[in-house]
Amino acid sequence: MSSKRKPSASDSSARKNKKIRKNGKRKDEDLSDFDEEFKSDASNDGSDRSLQDEDDLADELGPDDGLRVKGPDHIGRLLLCGATNWDLYNRKSAPKGCKNTAAKNIYVPHRFAPLDDIRVRAVASGCNAAHSIIITEDFKVYTLGRNEKGQLGTGDLETRTQPYLLDSLKEINIVNASCGRNHTLLLSDRGIVYAMGDNKMGQCGVGTTAPNVMSPTRIRYRGPPIVKVVCGGDFSIILDLKGNLHSFGDPEYGQLGHNTNGEYFMNSTKLARAAVKVPKQIMTYIEKSKDHIIPVEVNDIIDVACGTNHTVALDSKRRLFSWGFGGYGRLGHAEPKDELIPRLVKFFETQGKGIKAVYCGSQFSIAVSDFKMAYLFGKTKNTGEVNMYPKPLQDLSGWTIRSLGAGFSSVVIAADTSVISFGASPCFGELGHGEMRKSTSVPMEVKALDGIYIEQVSMGQAHTLMIARDTSDEEKEKIEQIPIYTP
Repeated sequence: MSSKRKPSASDSSARKNKKIRKNGKRKDEDLSDFDEEFKSDASNDGSDRSLQDEDDLADELGPDDGLRVKGPDHIGRLLLCGATNWDLYNRKSAPKGCKNTAAKNIYVPHRFAPLDDIRVRAVASGCNAAHSIIITEDFKVYTLGRNEKGQLGTGDLETRTQPYLLDSLKEINIVNASCGRNHTLLLSDRGIVYAMGDNKMGQCGVGTTAPNVMSPTRIRYRGPPIVKVVCGGDFSIILDLKGNLHSFGDPEYGQLGHNTNGEYFMNSTKLARAAVKVPKQIMTYIEKSKDHIIPVEVNDIIDVACGTNHTVALDSKRRLFSWGFGGYGRLGHAEPKDELIPRLVKFFETQGKGIKAVYCGSQFSIAVSDFKMAYLFGKTKNTGEVNMYPKPLQDLSGWTIRSLGAGFSSVVIAADTSVISFGASPCFGELGHGEMRKSTSVPMEVKALDGIYIEQVSMGQAHTLMIARDTSDEEKEKIEQIPIYTP
């Protein structure tokens, strides 16, 4: 019997398709399965493809395998301090039509009246942000602050001085969040990311550059569940379960790590930047010396942080990589050059410092080690020297740092049983030292929080959010003695 088989209908179809390809590119050949799924809404502006109803959402997520992204373990009471007039925040004058023109600064930590009877498990803001996210004990989301680009997910552009409950997410457990200059990322316990706010450069990852995403919208990503979300000024980084980083948004200084700053000529005289509108995996990591560049194999990132225009990541071998805008030494490479690809920070490679976490302020980075040390590189003051490579913060030597919030130039740290903060003038109360001591160049303990155990801190550009532990009667009594702020 002949070994040749009779051509089937599928074979004929395959030959036909092959012929079509030979004669010219098929219309949908360059569409991935993911793009196919979303072809019908490719023309959407990102604002009307927010959350599907519950049944559609369940179908889109696929069968529930029971695995969950774990959020913070701690639960406690919300405290805040710093600048709270969100419209005036970091501006010399009030925007047109602004009714709230009086500065409202809280110089010591206060309880927050609208949420004083609600226990919270996570707080989030960002070094460029004048808005905040508060996640409650039962995984519900409140948004607060400036909303000029829709970053609060309210469906409008009105500033919120009272926290706004995101009803559209009531069926979804949100475990963590991050805030950029004018956009927000929210992470669910299923490893799904939702975005809202400014999207001019694709930083919401919804596949368009529609100016505003007005309500929480699932980003256009298909891959392993996401376990961490981080916002830079106008870009975003997400970390998946397998240790891979994906980035999207503005590539201006190389902060997306794709070996480009996105620049191209629109015509002979006009330069423009190409936005990255959907998450794109960062594939290459390098080590640089004077003579050559060596690729470094990395597939297990465990932590990542973003400043305004730079990114720092830590892998499971405790190696630190940084990329993006290099000014003032914030990348830790002892030179101010921009890096378009993640580059190994050799200081930690040679010193073997056992780094366990990384944090970024606007123009600086901080690495925290297992050996009760913290290293700062970059600029936290407007005058004086800058750290071109990581230098130990001697005043923090011996403290076990649990949580760190980095703002524009200020730092607040929860360590052991204390809260420590420092920051150069101008400060607006975010350090918590009181009106007589608005700024300090050296780390100081926040006396107003003596005897109160702070689980987590997060900083905006000029405000601080904290979660105070309230498990014992003694702790509850201490918290009740803290003054209360009513907006």
